Amino acid sequence: MDFELILAIAFIVTAAAWIYDRIVYAPKRKAVMAEMAPEALSQLDKNTKQHLAETPKWLSEVKSYFVIIAVIFGLRSFVIEPFQIPSGSMLPTLKIGDFIVVNKFDYGVRLPVLNTTLIPTTEPKRGDVVVFKYPEDPSLNYIKRMIGLPGDVISYHNKRLMVNGKLVDESLLAELPVSLNPNREPVRLYEEHLEGVDHQVYKSFRRNPLEGDWVVPEGHYFVLGDNRDNSADSRVWGFVPEENLKGRAFYVWLHWNEFFSLPSFKNNGLIE
Repeated sequence: MDFELILAIAFIVTAAAWIYDRIVYAPKRKAVMAEMAPEALSQLDKNTKQHLAETPKWLSEVKSYFVIIAVIFGLRSFVIEPFQIPSGSMLPTLKIGDFIVVNKFDYGVRLPVLNTTLIPTTEPKRGDVVVFKYPEDPSLNYIKRMIGLPGDVISYHNKRLMVNGKLVDESLLAELPVSLNPNREPVRLYEEHLEGVDHQVYKSFRRNPLEGDWVVPEGHYFVLGDNRDNSADSRVWGFVPEENLKGRAFYVWLHWNEFFSLPSFKNNGLIE
């Protein structure tokens, strides 16, 4: 379900109803109220006034949602947008069930649904955690870490990442048994140092066939999941077009993994 498209349609429908009412029925209601005695007018509540001059009930109902939908649509389209993490591809940075907030302004003010840039702001940076429309199905939203910028040469062999011929530094933090890993397999926990952005990644002990060398074309980006051996990312389906970018994920505000579990705020904080 493309909620952004549904919200855009709701905004257009309620806005059209509001404008139609203002042009056609609002003057008629004003004329009717002008002819009423002050005592009678004072006894009318707001709902009754809205239905004077034979204003259709459906029109009053639809236009009544315009303001609240316009506020939600504006905030989600141009300022911030909430998402829930559905998979473990970004472990250990983001857990399944994390609710995050995405900054929609970082990569430019974009036209809703079409995602065309109206006002450029800043460019994506290596190490950002980004939300984007999945290239093979734009109705789906994906979240990964930005690794390759336009023109970069990316290599991934023997579980080591190389950017423009330079091996990305990493430090082994721990070896985690099955009981401590949601992947249900033992993994190594590393801290990766990606040009000033330090973040943690998982690597399994098994061999990963997702290896190769890539040159990032202009207007595209190369992304990886922090759960390196359990992530379908640019190694699988290719590059992310610039117009698919939705924003930068910057904050976890809630964790709620299962419907019948209690929400938790203990992992709230900025996303690294």
